[in-house]
Amino acid sequence: MTNQEPLPPLDPTARKLIDAMEQGFPRVETMTGAEARRRVRAFQESWQVDLEPIDRVEDRRIPGPAGEIPVRIYRPASPGPLPALVGFHGGGWVIGDLDGYEGMCRHIANSVGCLLVSVDYRLAPEHPFPAAAEDAYAATCWVAEQATELGADPRRLAVAGDSAGGNLAAVCALMARDRGGPDLVFQLLIYPVTDCSFDTPSYRENAEGYFLEAVTMRWYWRQYLGDSADGSDPYASPLRAPDLSHLPPALIITAGYDPLRDEGEAYGRRLQAAGVDATVRRYETMFHGFFGFGLLLDAALPANEDAFAALRAAFGTD
Repeated sequence: MTNQEPLPPLDPTARKLIDAMEQGFPRVETMTGAEARRRVRAFQESWQVDLEPIDRVEDRRIPGPAGEIPVRIYRPASPGPLPALVGFHGGGWVIGDLDGYEGMCRHIANSVGCLLVSVDYRLAPEHPFPAAAEDAYAATCWVAEQATELGADPRRLAVAGDSAGGNLAAVCALMARDRGGPDLVFQLLIYPVTDCSFDTPSYRENAEGYFLEAVTMRWYWRQYLGDSADGSDPYASPLRAPDLSHLPPALIITAGYDPLRDEGEAYGRRLQAAGVDATVRRYETMFHGFFGFGLLLDAALPANEDAFAALRAAFGTD
């Protein structure tokens, strides 16, 4: 399907979920970053579901470029050494935390059979670009360096993230290539932010009414960029990197009814053109954020399994 062809209708259950969330999800673009975090956290707590059991969860604080970085380590009941996945939460680089992604992290670690390290990187606007990106890279380096102590295999290390976290995963892969390591075997990018631009067809078609709105993304970018000129930096907008060769294989997941759809798919095409083994998979009837709703949205389950299967294949744990 091309961007010009009409999409099938939004999934009816997805529409109900969006409508329910819009009743209580705060309009963050009207708030300060700190207020947005408080309000979003309260909203997330109202949607809490029972957590999937996992063998072990451990909180740590690891060295970072500007102080310690909190991380949460998920270990399934699988024989080691385990492949390792470093995960970055979404939230426009402004909101989001370890607790909000607890359920998703447990599910991924159990389903893939990997050690998962969830990173609580510094948030904007208090810590603008490149703070989050540098924390993401530092955490990935730490996992590689401490793999033996963690019971992980440094030869099977991957990065993953959704939305702004997908941006950080893509940027982390670029940094690892540019800075001489660590070697990554895969990058899972779930509806990633790849460009500080708002002029794609998907931005116009999905500007409002599908949970993530164009006005909100503009606000996120304003919070993240200490200087608007930084938006052209490839470590902020990886789509603008002049060279995307020699990057790890990728799966890029997009949603039909998402302002970020086109820039994620454009990044996938550029990876492919640069010789990277990249797969782009659009879930046409879905919206931004759908991936984490597997318990409430049956249509999210194929995307979950596609992502988990790709990780298992990259890790050799099929």
